[in-house]
Amino acid sequence: MRIAFLVNSIEGEETFYATTSLALAALARGHEIAYVTPGDFTLRPDGRLTIHALSLGSAKPNKAEAFIAALRSGATRRDILDIAEIQVLFLRSDPSEDTGPRSWAAHAGVIFGRLAAERGTIVVNDPDGLARAQNKLYLQDFPEIVRPTTLISKHIEEIKSFVDEHPGGVILKPLQGSGGKNVFKVSSSHETNLNQIFEVVSEMGYVIAQEYLPAATEGDVRLFLMNGRPLKRGDTYAAVRRVPADGELRSNMHVNGRPTTAVITPEMLVVAEQMRPKLVRDGMFLVGLDVVGDKLVEVNVFTPGALPEIAELTSIEFSEDIVAALEQKLDIKRANGGTLSNREIATL
Repeated sequence: MRIAFLVNSIEGEETFYATTSLALAALARGHEIAYVTPGDFTLRPDGRLTIHALSLGSAKPNKAEAFIAALRSGATRRDILDIAEIQVLFLRSDPSEDTGPRSWAAHAGVIFGRLAAERGTIVVNDPDGLARAQNKLYLQDFPEIVRPTTLISKHIEEIKSFVDEHPGGVILKPLQGSGGKNVFKVSSSHETNLNQIFEVVSEMGYVIAQEYLPAATEGDVRLFLMNGRPLKRGDTYAAVRRVPADGELRSNMHVNGRPTTAVITPEMLVVAEQMRPKLVRDGMFLVGLDVVGDKLVEVNVFTPGALPEIAELTSIEFSEDIVAALEQKLDIKRANGGTLSNREIATL
């Protein structure tokens, strides 16, 4: 099987990325891998879809450092491949990173992912489902019981009223964003810097105002779902608790959040089960849920990370389970002779 990973850029890939873990797992299981970026697709006059794929040639690194070094070195090569030569296209680019001059790249995965699926390649997550999830508004499509109370607006007076209605505090963040960028906690509508915070956040578009959850002081839990259900091996879940650094609101790893062992509670499993029907309908193969207490604060469908941290904490390489699931999807596709849609295959 040949798996192509769509990423924002080759030079932006890192050893600690989940995509790196997935690629290493695929190599270890005897598969070929390729990397593509948003500008690497070509739709030809005869209707063929080709990709300028970056491959490692004969190199088979088994460590993240060696893999990234090989990916960036002259040992790699560019091959023009027909999409029919790719059995699985794994969409792992983050649209929020492609703003400004590269805004054209934000939707490339969805656009060309659809074309790839139409030509018989298994595409995960399903591009039509991803089209519905281009920003954090996707969270509002899930049952109200699992979500914090939320207002989405670009009007400062509405934001202030919402803050007044929540004396425990409010989180302000951009509708289009990732990695905890421009996330602030506001305790009162009379805070002297509220207007400045609003200007910073609203510069990126709409503002999400979300009730502050006191349990957030203990961090959040990133729980992976695969095929709509919690990913687990035996009794161990693919999950990690991310604890904020001292004096830090956010628990993201790149702002010194500390990964610790996660205890998956019945309440978290209820949240996951509430999410399952829609995630399956949307063809979301691999999803990362960020849960605080019994509430879902983020649903990550483009580039959910933390697989290396989970492997370090649990001694389980869940990337292997994910690649094994892709192998099963290819078997199912072949056995059904093309009668199943990409969305159905994505979550079987």
